[in-house]
Amino acid sequence: MKVLIVLILYGVILKDTQGSPTFYHRGWLRLLRGDICGNCDIHGCSKSINCPAGTVLDDCGCCPECGNVEGQICDLDNKNHFYGKCGENLECRLDANDNKFGEIPEPQCVCKYKESICGSDGKTYDNICQFNEIYSRSQENITLQHRGPCAAAPFISIPPKDARNFTGNDIIFGCEVSAFPMPHLEWRKEGNNRYLPGDDAHISVQTRGGPQRYGVTGWLQIEGIKKSDEGVYICVTKNKYGTTIASAKLKVVDYGSQSTLKYITSSKFSRYNTDDKNYYPYKPEEEGEGEEFGSGDIEN
Repeated sequence: MKVLIVLILYGVILKDTQGSPTFYHRGWLRLLRGDICGNCDIHGCSKSINCPAGTVLDDCGCCPECGNVEGQICDLDNKNHFYGKCGENLECRLDANDNKFGEIPEPQCVCKYKESICGSDGKTYDNICQFNEIYSRSQENITLQHRGPCAAAPFISIPPKDARNFTGNDIIFGCEVSAFPMPHLEWRKEGNNRYLPGDDAHISVQTRGGPQRYGVTGWLQIEGIKKSDEGVYICVTKNKYGTTIASAKLKVVDYGSQSTLKYITSSKFSRYNTDDKNYYPYKPEEEGEGEEFGSGDIEN
């Protein structure tokens, strides 16, 4: 009976470790197998394959095994061999400030190097550890192009979203972009070549760096929207390598219109509360054909 329980437990742990590498506790497997270090026979070691963080020597210092990847729990004390060792270019650290929801922080593998990496695929990776992990799992032949970010035209990671609201309420459009060199971000309304806010007192624009490295986030706020504010608003971002735009449509519903009740009771709209204002998003495809400026259009 005890043997059966051990076998079942071993199978559950093995399944969990294969499906969830972040919670891979090698210690349980060693305890169940009863591993004891003896004379090292390198020819008897099993081959470690598909190791995103490279290989490290096991707790006996004999056979190579997959190292823990960035963000994975690790053994802070070299005398312990429960969670495993961090892989190449990684070190085990305990961040005392990482105390989410009152939980006790656990040591995790952290990349030793913070410098960005440019891959041959034209993408910028946060560090060499992230590049190696993605490279090992990718089916493409991606190589390290150079240290530092890739120079490229701006990429809009989060475009502004279409919205519907009632007259008198406020509306905010957001646009998040990344590029190197750092891009410049502006707003304009379709049909008007002037950049916002212009001399319109009820329109304001804000921009800040982040949240991503080499990123910029911008907001366009319209306070007390009017029917004349209805239209397409365009996020324009550029650097010396090119210009990228993304657009969103604002539909303004007049409180005095006969169709107001239809918008309030329609089941296809979701109701939100933003800064104590009622906000009703909508699906642009239900409003007709696409606009002149589509999300992701690029001007060179």
